[in-house]
Amino acid sequence: MDKLDWDHVILNGEIVNSSSRFKGNIYIKDGKVAAITEEVLAGEAKEVTDALGLHVLPGLIDTHVHSRDGGATHKEDFFHSTKAAGAGGITTIFEMPNTNPTINNVDNFHKQVENLRVKAHVNFGMWGICLGDVNNQHLLELSEAGVIGFKYFWGYAVDKNTFQLVYNYSEEMNNVFPPCDDGEVFSMFRAVAKTGQTFAIHAENSELINRLTHDSNRSEVVDYDTFLKTRPNLAEELTIQTAIAMARETGAKLHILHVSTKSSVDLIRNAQREGIPITAETCPHYLFLTNEDYHKIGAQMKVYPLVKYQEDQDAIWEGIYDGTISFVCSDHAPHTENEKNGDLWSVPAGMCGVETMVPLLLNAVSEQKLTLEKLVALLAENPAKQFGVFPKKGSLQVGTDADITIVDIKKRGKIEKNKLHSKGKVTAYDGFEIQGWPVQTIVNGKTIMENGHIQPEITGQLVTPI
Repeated sequence: MDKLDWDHVILNGEIVNSSSRFKGNIYIKDGKVAAITEEVLAGEAKEVTDALGLHVLPGLIDTHVHSRDGGATHKEDFFHSTKAAGAGGITTIFEMPNTNPTINNVDNFHKQVENLRVKAHVNFGMWGICLGDVNNQHLLELSEAGVIGFKYFWGYAVDKNTFQLVYNYSEEMNNVFPPCDDGEVFSMFRAVAKTGQTFAIHAENSELINRLTHDSNRSEVVDYDTFLKTRPNLAEELTIQTAIAMARETGAKLHILHVSTKSSVDLIRNAQREGIPITAETCPHYLFLTNEDYHKIGAQMKVYPLVKYQEDQDAIWEGIYDGTISFVCSDHAPHTENEKNGDLWSVPAGMCGVETMVPLLLNAVSEQKLTLEKLVALLAENPAKQFGVFPKKGSLQVGTDADITIVDIKKRGKIEKNKLHSKGKVTAYDGFEIQGWPVQTIVNGKTIMENGHIQPEITGQLVTPI
């Protein structure tokens, strides 16, 4: 073989995909994987990584990130969220569309791409938003422009001026588009079905939640279990039942976001067996927390949908094992510590997640709840296939993008909120002991994180379906 100059060579690692692992060396040229071999190839390299004793994974993907840029950038922005992603072993994030401006048409898509591109430490894809009759006519153009999929915040109203979500709608509100009725939602399903892309839903029945909240006495709600009764499992179940029926009718590729209940897993599994095009995700907070943790964590763990009960967590793990749930994502949605200090009614829902997700799942590997092969499926291969970017992303093959996550499954440490790279550092996992950490993050062939240290260069690129 002729002598070659490589941009980056990774030697002596154990390469892991979703079905196997093997010892090998990876050779990178021009941001692509140029060779994978047990041999040591000739040629000089600009960068050499000795991965002896480490596991080399396809670059990991977080499909559900709220960087709040533009918008509430005092809580988070894209520079910090992608820095946190790189620190956490993530090479690609998919940014949610409820920004300002929201991604409801092609002009706003292009504006947001330019806004984010100059801040991206890792690669990024962008979701488009569904607002019913307000933007159904723009969905095909958004698909052609390169959105990764479409999201609908079921049951939320929308501000007519800013197109931002209104979380606690009441009929006396002015200048808002009220929540869509089922007929308008059905029109969304048909519009997204024409694009062939994923239609993802935030599944909570707001009418039920509003009624239960109205009927409750807030002054008496001082504990988590009482609060849970105002946002019960039924709220998720009712929405998923309706969505399944609409997917059956329209053929839309339905995706259920942040699954949190046993009944949801059962409904999704049965619909999959029926042949309905439906997939699902869950998040670390549903895998590693239950209502019993509130007494020690407090309102820091408030997210929507709420963290539920042990039987729900057990069912979600079973959904992971049998493939009902395709992948895990963070639902990264930071707030400031001041905003999260208060009672359950008043504090906002959401917390950091993009930096802690991979360590938490690696710890599950060390505890033998997962295999590394399953982790690769959950965080790389399955999401890449779901959103039409495989094998360019989510795999290690000759010719694919050189996005790589190297992990040390033996490394021990502790999650410490003050060391997180996000602006807002609220996390439910402060103090969690972890065995298994990402130790090197490589994006487009370049190391952006090594042993917790982030490189300053902006290397991320826009990811669109192939």
